[in-house]
Amino acid sequence: MPIKLVVADPHPIFLMGMETLLTAEPFIEVLAYCRTAAETLRSVRDDQPDLLILDLGFRDFNGMDVIRDLRRDKLPVKVIILTAALDDEQTIDAMRLGIQGVVLKSMAAELLPQCIRKVYAGGQWLEKQSLGHALEKMLRREAGARRMATILTDRETEIMCLVAQGLSNREIGERLSVGEGTVKVHVHNIYAKVGVNNRVDLTLYAQKKGLA
Repeated sequence: MPIKLVVADPHPIFLMGMETLLTAEPFIEVLAYCRTAAETLRSVRDDQPDLLILDLGFRDFNGMDVIRDLRRDKLPVKVIILTAALDDEQTIDAMRLGIQGVVLKSMAAELLPQCIRKVYAGGQWLEKQSLGHALEKMLRREAGARRMATILTDRETEIMCLVAQGLSNREIGERLSVGEGTVKVHVHNIYAKVGVNNRVDLTLYAQKKGLA
């Protein structure tokens, strides 16, 4: 049985290259090539692939949010992120979302089929340098969260970290699947608890506590 894939990337020329590469592999069947996040979600839900190869830079939706939606739907698809670069925050998100593969577009093309086989078989393929930096940052953040546990709730700590990343109340609400008004209430409660008056000061506070 071939490995069934959905490939998603907003760049048509790159998708053409992927089609040329993957068509040459007899053990792979590509069910769909998607250019938008909406197409990707629809295809994974309808076609039930084994693996999703996903870029993160969609115009209509953040790639990580695509993965969050799939996880909320409890779809069993394994995910390989294929991207030009991955920063620490994206790498941390990838680890927390249980993403099985991270491949940089600068990698030799012949390594991608190897990655697909390894992830399909239950293994992981991760870019070690980015993973190391992000893991160190995540451990510092979790230590900071434990120190904050006597002051803030888990949800408040989570929101403070997202504020420190520069997200607006609307973006935080979308990330956490809650209303913008709910986020605003949380943010003001956090201000009162830690003794700050604005998002800049809250960001500085989070950085001082190792949470940003």
